[in-house]
Amino acid sequence: MNLVVAGTGYVGLVTAVCLAEKGHKVTCVDVDEKKINLMREGKSPIYEEGLEELMHKNKEKLHYTTESGKAYQNADVIFIGVGTPEKKDGSANLKYVYDVAKEIAQNIQKDTYVVIKSTVPIGTNKKIEKYINANTTNGHTVEIISNPEFLSQGTAVRDTLHAQRIVLGANTEKAIQVMKQVYDQFGIEYVITNRESAEMIKYASNDFLALKISYINEIANLCEVVGADITDVAKGMGLDSRIGNKFLNAGIGYGGSCFPKDTKALHWLGNYYDYELKTVKAAIEVNENQKIKLIKKARKYYETFEGLNVAVLGLAFKPNTDDLREAPSLDCMPILLEDGAHIKAYDPVAQANYKKIYPTEIEYCNSIEDTLKDADICFIFTEWDFVKNMDTSLFVKYMKKPIILDGRNCFAIDKMEKEKLIYESIGRKAVTNLSC
Repeated sequence: MNLVVAGTGYVGLVTAVCLAEKGHKVTCVDVDEKKINLMREGKSPIYEEGLEELMHKNKEKLHYTTESGKAYQNADVIFIGVGTPEKKDGSANLKYVYDVAKEIAQNIQKDTYVVIKSTVPIGTNKKIEKYINANTTNGHTVEIISNPEFLSQGTAVRDTLHAQRIVLGANTEKAIQVMKQVYDQFGIEYVITNRESAEMIKYASNDFLALKISYINEIANLCEVVGADITDVAKGMGLDSRIGNKFLNAGIGYGGSCFPKDTKALHWLGNYYDYELKTVKAAIEVNENQKIKLIKKARKYYETFEGLNVAVLGLAFKPNTDDLREAPSLDCMPILLEDGAHIKAYDPVAQANYKKIYPTEIEYCNSIEDTLKDADICFIFTEWDFVKNMDTSLFVKYMKKPIILDGRNCFAIDKMEKEKLIYESIGRKAVTNLSC
């Protein structure tokens, strides 16, 4: 089959490479010529574990182009994997989906199946099908299939190749059979339904996980007040098979390209139909407050950050990615800078992207030691392995005043109690072996 994937971000490129890994020849289309040239050189434009290796392995099956018209002409199946960022009102911006739809309508030379992998509001697949078929220039038709993705950044390749389910929303049995030709080599269970249900499965899944995160963070905040330990609480909850232990790690909130925009988009959609999703609204509000929790903790030790040396370990919203979208560090950094702090930061992957936002305002380091040297306080925003596995005596050895505020609960309390420092995390007792 002639497969084409529009968009080479996390969804599009990972989808294309994994389809190639399963034996398909795939053409990747993007409007960004720099990205296309980079991929032609065998380099991934995004940091994702295992992705570049698979690009090299399957280079004979992968073709990269900006010439979308030629790519769409004789495609059997076109996957749309472009971004759907949020608008200011919280709704999903479908501009890029419609841009691709317009090009498909203008260029297909035969009846074609179009698969929407992008996360889109319920009812979008139907609208896109109507739009393309109303604008085709040569009488050919398309059938739209909803096939949402469920990958996580940092584990996207594994999540695609070994997914827990493949959701297919289609109106005809023929469309389902075509998609099974695409996916049967994956050996993964299908969930077959209508397009609206497939679209809702995606939003309902992501928003439920966001709810779990916000819920455990609220419980963690209360644990700090009443003297409970969120680590033990989460373990006790997670052993209940009805609850499970996934997404029960307390911290400073969720970020990334999915949960923030998907919760806002579903909440917006509910309001559009005069139905308020109160639980989703609460998850959004809790998460926004949680992002600056470390700043609030820091105010106990310093009324102002003016003139302070601030160390920051981790900038990305989660480990094993260079993605900064909705990262808590981006909420905290402006507060620190506006207050007059001198910031030294270290992230093994995300620093290049951070420099695009703060090219000169922050001093970027290449080691823990350089970052901590002479620091008055340290913020941990990302639970990278280099942080979790570090020698905690380095805080005492290098910092001027070893006050550590850990937004990801990287260290065991009993371990930190052996050091002469102040250590505060999320939902656990504070270690205060240092006078302020």
